[in-house]
Amino acid sequence: MTAQLSGIGPVPAAPETAGRPRRRRGSPRPPWEEPPSPVGLFGKGVVLVLLVAAVLVPLWAVLVTSLASRETIDAAGGMVMVPREFDPSAYITIFNGGQITRAVWISTLITVVGTTVSLVLTVLAAYGLSRPGSVGHRGLLFFFLLTFLIFPGLVPSYLVVTGLGLKDSIWSLILPSAISVFNLVVIRAFFMGVPGELLDSARIDGAGEFRILTRIMLPLSKAVIAVVGLFYAVGYWNAYFNSVLYIDDNDKFPIQRVLQSYILAGQSPNVSGAAVSLPGITAYPPTLAVKMAVVVVTVVPAIIVYPFVQRHFTKGVITGAVKG
Repeated sequence: MTAQLSGIGPVPAAPETAGRPRRRRGSPRPPWEEPPSPVGLFGKGVVLVLLVAAVLVPLWAVLVTSLASRETIDAAGGMVMVPREFDPSAYITIFNGGQITRAVWISTLITVVGTTVSLVLTVLAAYGLSRPGSVGHRGLLFFFLLTFLIFPGLVPSYLVVTGLGLKDSIWSLILPSAISVFNLVVIRAFFMGVPGELLDSARIDGAGEFRILTRIMLPLSKAVIAVVGLFYAVGYWNAYFNSVLYIDDNDKFPIQRVLQSYILAGQSPNVSGAAVSLPGITAYPPTLAVKMAVVVVTVVPAIIVYPFVQRHFTKGVITGAVKG
């Protein structure tokens, strides 16, 4: 649009600024829009370096100590920061059978079975609660959300688990935490964000609810399910308190319970007298190296799995939390 004035050429119309705040001429920009100063950039760099060092230095000390020989540990007076000798006898000892090896297998079993059960139950519940016409939709949703505010307590939970005969069973470490309401709400929010026209077209083609869930919903929600699955897996792998409550048999201890008994309770791994023989290596692994090796074995699985799911984190959690 242009306006024609006498004696003046065409004047362009002012651009539309509806909905856009006008800034007074000469007014300063908000602080968050200003480019950072050199001092600010330097300060941010220092803070980031300190944060990274606070995470990596303890991990480095644990790793180096787990691979250190007895002489190196004695010379350092404890945790080793500078590697001098490579001695894998601590790892050979803990994977040579015994309680630690058994605990690793039990934790792996609990993590695999628990994550599978939790994902199946959470996805089914989230899909049912995301359908407005489902039976008992409002009541069940209120029941789930109520657990955000009211926790049943430790004693009732213990009585329920023992009353069901789950004491000293791996199911006592899986079923009480099978569904996380937070994860259920995230997946439900994502399901509610799927266009209803897509589901209606599937119903017109004769698809039932189960087929819609498996053929439409699940392929669309891979990112959310991958992130939620990682949350569940890390939770089951790091589960410690439930094993203290429900597991009394030493042969059924998960790795976190063994780690607690070795590191925090001060119990000896009882391996200092076990000789390890390898080509060129014959040693009695020091107790501290064995403890640090148990810590490494506990931490490494999460570090290995995380990079494969990390690319789904932002998309999965933000999408599921914002939609709906």
